[in-house]
Amino acid sequence: MVALVVILFPPLVIAFLLVMERVEEPLRRPTSQRQVEEFLASATPGDVDELAHSGIRRAMERWRRRRTSGAVRARAAVTAQRPSD
Repeated sequence: MVALVVILFPPLVIAFLLVMERVEEPLRRPTSQRQVEEFLASATPGDVDELAHSGIRRAMERWRRRRTSGAVRARAAVTAQRPSD
């Protein structure tokens, strides 16, 4: 049993570190002026509340998620409208 733990522990730690690196990467990316301008132009009242309560980082994360999910929905709508051959 101890040998199994000794063998499996290092790969599990490495896998955890790789996953955490992918999670942290968007958090390390600075917000550009263009993104802030787009945010201010298209922010919903919920986005503004998030900005006031949690700061720019969380508000930008919420806005990016909303934009990404909107792009996915738009692609799905375009795909659904195409005539099938």
